[in-house]
Amino acid sequence: MGIGLDIFPDIPSRPCSETSLQSVICDHLSPDIPPDNKTRSSMPEFADHQLTVETARFGPFTFQVGVGAAAVETALLRVGDAHQRFQGSPLAQVAGQLEREVVTTSVFGTNSIEGGTLSEQETQEALDLDPSGVQDLERRRVLDIKAAYDLAGRTVTEADWRLDLPFIRSLHAAITTGIPHQHNQPGVLRDNPKTIVTQVGDQAHGGRYKPPQFGGDVRLLLDALLRWHQELVDLKVPVLIRAPLVHYYYECIHPFWDGNGRVGRVIEASLLLREGFKYAPFAQARFYLDQIDRYFTLFNTCRKAADKGAAAPNTDFVLFFLEGMLTSLNTLHDRVNRLVHLLLFENDLKRRHEEKRINARQYAIATQILQAGGPVALTELRRAPWYRALYLERTDKTKQRDLQGLREQGLVVWDKGNRLWAGVSRLDAEHHFVS
Repeated sequence: MGIGLDIFPDIPSRPCSETSLQSVICDHLSPDIPPDNKTRSSMPEFADHQLTVETARFGPFTFQVGVGAAAVETALLRVGDAHQRFQGSPLAQVAGQLEREVVTTSVFGTNSIEGGTLSEQETQEALDLDPSGVQDLERRRVLDIKAAYDLAGRTVTEADWRLDLPFIRSLHAAITTGIPHQHNQPGVLRDNPKTIVTQVGDQAHGGRYKPPQFGGDVRLLLDALLRWHQELVDLKVPVLIRAPLVHYYYECIHPFWDGNGRVGRVIEASLLLREGFKYAPFAQARFYLDQIDRYFTLFNTCRKAADKGAAAPNTDFVLFFLEGMLTSLNTLHDRVNRLVHLLLFENDLKRRHEEKRINARQYAIATQILQAGGPVALTELRRAPWYRALYLERTDKTKQRDLQGLREQGLVVWDKGNRLWAGVSRLDAEHHFVS
């Protein structure tokens, strides 16, 4: 079972042709010029809506927006601009490949945050497995996360969908199915016996935190979070503010025995996906991994700021989230451009071969170098079985003439280390090239 295309159902896939690509290349692969200020959305107004809940044993718990509008204005505008630019890129041409890459890096990120040991390559290989035949725990974790992504992608497109407890329970069940834990049961909220104390965090990231222990308080606060979030929706608080706040308060409640971080990040992504953000909501998990110390620390610093009565205590967490969204959107936009360039290059190779401007041997060499995804040492190329098979009855002069022909047409380039790159890679590694 491979990686499906059900996480981003609104992105159409259609066959790619050189003509269709060329029709969009001039519009969408131009230098990165910010949109004119006139196209930017005005800064939305949102109140510091609060909800304080009296619990049975944990004490009062306050949900608040707690974000300084002026402090996040620039970041919101930059993310909005980046989103518009990304949505305007030729996504349909590369949707399948882009989704595969985003799912892999996202699952790797969110799994690694929680101690997963698979590499990114191993994660991709695990995602291609049939879940029914997987017994290995590390690969089971990867496939469970993907199942939760699929669930979110299917569910948030429903017309009357809203964030609710059954959805959260379903996410948790998907993420923890088949994962052994002494206390955790998929979809069942935590209720600590007196002999077991749940604590999260560590001194290196701002200290230990003791979330609600009593199951009645956990359920009460989770219901309150969902009610508060719906009030924010009704007040038209932007999703770029709501999503990270729900993520933050969900982790403060820590409602399950296991899987809270993974569930919290999927909840955040689901809210963004619902509002039209594609790919970036899941790519955000990789940003959190790359910035893992800041990510963990901010949960504690914001919580402590709120405990001290600081003004706008959640601003730093939201700014951090917006930084991640901007990074993810810009990375995705660049990747789309890169993938389109690759498609154009592949089409160009095919056309040159059909027009007999390159022979079958040259076409095979250029294709193999392109598929390598990076430089290929000339000595390595000459030792490759497929390359040797091309020239079983050919002279060294023929080999040299074929390579020189590819070089003269710009289809293959040499660098200073006598390595060969596909011509499309020149901009990526021009400092390596002799010319």
